[in-house]
Amino acid sequence: MNTSIRNRTMILIAAMVIITAASTYMRADTGTCGGASITLPFTDVPSGNVFFCSIAEAYFSALTNGTSPTTYNPSDPVPREQMAAFVTRTMDQSLKRGSRRAALKQFWTPTSADGLGLTTVGTNPRLVESDGADLWVANNGSGTVSRVRASDGKLLETWTGAVGAYGVVAAKGLIFVTGETTPGKLYQIDPTQTMGAVTTLTSALGNSPIGIAFDGARIWTANFDGGSVSIVTLNPLNVTTVTAGFTAPVGILYDGANMWVTDQGAGKLFKLDSNGAIIQTVTVGDGPEFPVFDGTNIWVPNYFSSTVTVVRASTGAVLATLTGNGLNNPPTAAFDGERILVTNSSGNSVSLWKASDLSPLGSVGTAPGMPIGACSDGLNFWITLQNPGKLARF
Repeated sequence: MNTSIRNRTMILIAAMVIITAASTYMRADTGTCGGASITLPFTDVPSGNVFFCSIAEAYFSALTNGTSPTTYNPSDPVPREQMAAFVTRTMDQSLKRGSRRAALKQFWTPTSADGLGLTTVGTNPRLVESDGADLWVANNGSGTVSRVRASDGKLLETWTGAVGAYGVVAAKGLIFVTGETTPGKLYQIDPTQTMGAVTTLTSALGNSPIGIAFDGARIWTANFDGGSVSIVTLNPLNVTTVTAGFTAPVGILYDGANMWVTDQGAGKLFKLDSNGAIIQTVTVGDGPEFPVFDGTNIWVPNYFSSTVTVVRASTGAVLATLTGNGLNNPPTAAFDGERILVTNSSGNSVSLWKASDLSPLGSVGTAPGMPIGACSDGLNFWITLQNPGKLARF
């Protein structure tokens, strides 16, 4: 055979081998993961790759989309910007798929007041708290506390004798309620007992206690007119009231390490030590009221400036000041494990954000009624509507 022809033939055969091998490798491969046959769209992830099943799980969980519809580039280094995308997608998917809402197929968000379930409670309801099964509503005008079943919104009980009822906290299997009186009162309800009058634990709090929180051992109250914070030891009963540095405290919460108090008069968020002394001051908006802690950040609704200040609890750094999104004299924030809801008392609406990245999710009308208090039971948000004396399920 002519040498030139023989060389050309050998080159052609070699090229065909390379093309055949490449086409074999460049096909999407199928592997076995957990006993199931799995096919990936990526042509550069063969089933023999030790991470084949891990890549498959990341792909089918929507944690990664690959570098193109057909490539994954498994050996490429991961820049910090791509790593941020992986981390946030992982967090968002965990929150969505691990929530009670997902388990019960409740992925919707109400789009109007028609989507709200309403329960008639007492006069001028203020704050509301979930104990995991029921909702407890402090009715300031009627001096009562309503117990509402979360599963269907049915009013179960109305406890009486809670003059000036305002803030609520569920702790130690009991319900504690502040009485907005002078001097301030602290009430207790034992849900296992027959409905009746609340028990008055003390009438020695600072003036006009409204916010209330629990640190695992003691009850703390934010006393608006008293310009103070009261710390209540339950057994034996003892009340300590701290005034230094406070002007008009409103909201109070515990982050697992410290108490935080909003001071409406000062426009500040205060971090407290175990004795109630101010150890850090964070400037927020005008008229901060009832904040919520999402496990990482504190969301502070600022009533007069119609903003929300997001504060990193570990450092006290202000991460963002949120505006717009329907904010209109917001008094209260709530967290459902994924979303932040803020009530707008002048806008007859609520505003929502995604907690993980602070992105706005829009606002929804609640119809006339002045939404004030809010909480979540992990499935629904619950909102007190002051004027009609209703509790709305969102």
